[in-house]
Amino acid sequence: MIHPLADVQATQIGEQTRVWQYVVILAEAVIGNNCNICSHCFIENKVLIGDRVTVKCGVQLWDGVTLEDDVFIGPNATFTNDVLPRSQQYAGEFGKTLVKKRASIGANSTILPGITIGSGAMIGAGSVVTKDVPDLAIVCGSPARIQGWICYCGSKIALDAGPVRCSCGKKFSLNSTDLSVD
Repeated sequence: MIHPLADVQATQIGEQTRVWQYVVILAEAVIGNNCNICSHCFIENKVLIGDRVTVKCGVQLWDGVTLEDDVFIGPNATFTNDVLPRSQQYAGEFGKTLVKKRASIGANSTILPGITIGSGAMIGAGSVVTKDVPDLAIVCGSPARIQGWICYCGSKIALDAGPVRCSCGKKFSLNSTDLSVD
């Protein structure tokens, strides 16, 4: 479903993907199956979007952004791709940003270029992400810092001295700054 008020030049858009009004998608973008691209979004040429991704209103995805499967991007989240932006001066190569499967980015967050957001990670609303985020980390603030950990099922993980089991049955342990799933 492509709304008649959308400007969609791309031909690689998966089945059951919904594109709402006032969305612009440039010709080389690739969008997977069963995605929801909400109104007032802009998707540039060298953008890859996996399956079952939600991009809420007011998001711009610039060249070099990849969203893997089951990612959620909250309203007005901002991605950047130029480390040293200057008017009328264009980078030869833009920074690449990777948002891994099942990650969620809160409303009004800013993601700097060259960042990898780990699988299942959660970025709190209004955060400024200046460095890579580990799998299953909850980060908040400016700059964003790890505030805790979350299971793929959505439950917070309370890590104390040793390994912990989530209510869904997955077992976790913390190694330096990364969470491992057993």
